[in-house]
Amino acid sequence: MNLEERIAAHGPKRILALDGGGVRGVISLQILARIEELLRASTGNGALRLADWFDFIGGTSTGAAIAACLALGLETREVLRFYQDAGPAMFHRSELVERLWYLYDQDPLAAKLREILGAETTLGSERIQTLLMIMMRNATTDSAWPVSNNPRAVYNDPRRANCNLRLPLWQLVRASTAAPVYFPAERMRIGGSRFLFQDGGVTPSNNPAFQMFVMATASPYRVNWKATRKDLLVVSVGTGLTTETNPEATAFGLNILKLATTLPGVLIGGSQVQQDLLCRVFGECRFGLPIDREVGDLRRSRGPGRKLFSYVRYNAELDDATLGGLGLGRLRAASIRRMDAVPHIGALAEVGRAMAEAQVQAVHFAGF
Repeated sequence: MNLEERIAAHGPKRILALDGGGVRGVISLQILARIEELLRASTGNGALRLADWFDFIGGTSTGAAIAACLALGLETREVLRFYQDAGPAMFHRSELVERLWYLYDQDPLAAKLREILGAETTLGSERIQTLLMIMMRNATTDSAWPVSNNPRAVYNDPRRANCNLRLPLWQLVRASTAAPVYFPAERMRIGGSRFLFQDGGVTPSNNPAFQMFVMATASPYRVNWKATRKDLLVVSVGTGLTTETNPEATAFGLNILKLATTLPGVLIGGSQVQQDLLCRVFGECRFGLPIDREVGDLRRSRGPGRKLFSYVRYNAELDDATLGGLGLGRLRAASIRRMDAVPHIGALAEVGRAMAEAQVQAVHFAGF
């Protein structure tokens, strides 16, 4: 079944949305491994890949990298091995003079992406088995760019000089992972224009779940899937919340340097909660931990009219109390919260496995 046939096929549709969060994508991969395991058991297909079950996979930043790999048909263990083996190389310190602009060199990351995705693989490649969305920020136009391989999309018309389907997949993912402070922006030529792109995490869609719902159902995108809780399932996977209380914060301490180094994390944390809240209001939440003490988890809650999709959200706060509740009290949250916590990939994998065991259940996918 080609992509056009898959889009047009009758029956329920399934969306997988993956948050950004740097090397904390290892947490997401452990949750995805659990989902893959449960789906293999429920379908009786021991070789099932997530691309076989989900019709639309997308992500932001590290989520875009994982999404691209999964959409190409890789197993979760293959993607996890890529993170474990290539993580240290991807976060290679830039030259001292360059650290005034960014902390890490772009070349090792670009090389690893070309290696796993294929240097010649384009966004329109037939190797991509599902609808795929990559969230970026166009710094040149100061706008959010959700780029997909949807063959019906306006800017994917092969007759256009600036057809997005010709763009290298690895470069789109590299653009989506270009987190300010951490990596330099990615320069790309599209048609006759040049643009600079940055991490999609600095848009409102670090958690891309609601954006993907819109792209799957709103008429301008021409996918036109049915928007009902029985026809559409959205599974959203986070990389861990990093909210924490700092009672010693002062106005003087919130200086330019402090803001510059903490802004990516602040934007990621704020946007993922907002998008999660939107999904729970407009969708029927099958599972999700409480958002806060005011709104709770919004399961069985009333919204503005009928529910437009079924929704599942997997995530957890990365604090010492949560780690203790997961049986990981020996780990320190402060050491694994950073997006570049490469030395702690093993600990992140432990956290992800514990989260997966505590949260992911086969019943969440019933009916789809």
